[in-house]
Amino acid sequence: MRLLLTSDTHVPTRARHLPRPLLDAVDEADVVLHAGDWTDTATLDLLQARSRRLVAVHGNNDGPALRERLPLVARVELQGLRFGVVHETGPAQGRERRCAAQFPDVDVLVFGHSHIPWDSQAPGGLRLLNPGSPTDRRRQPFATYLTARVAEGRLTDVLLHRLPPRS
Repeated sequence: MRLLLTSDTHVPTRARHLPRPLLDAVDEADVVLHAGDWTDTATLDLLQARSRRLVAVHGNNDGPALRERLPLVARVELQGLRFGVVHETGPAQGRERRCAAQFPDVDVLVFGHSHIPWDSQAPGGLRLLNPGSPTDRRRQPFATYLTARVAEGRLTDVLLHRLPPRS
């Protein structure tokens, strides 16, 4: 099973549209996980239309229309692996222990908010993944997203994709 992980798309406030490589990856994925901060319903509609399956949450920059359609936290089991999706996890310091305590029922937690790619493991095995942002790199050298695979209850082939600068 092929996964695409993204967050903090911020269309149209940070970009006019989603980058073509990200949309191509959406088309190739079996499941798309989006960790919030869409800022417009048109982007949600686009990803819902293009995704085979979309698992998504709202973020702190998402208004009432998005909050009506998306939960604060989403949980899904994919081929025996339990995923949680949330926008904010708080400060980097202590994140692993805090998230392991808050999400004891998941194997992988996908989060956003910071726009900083993150891949770590908490005591007890919880994997934490932040795909960064495909549209607003902030202090990062590149805009990014993640892909991964799930097979037989294992997460494999986690890959951070760097997007070319916008023209």
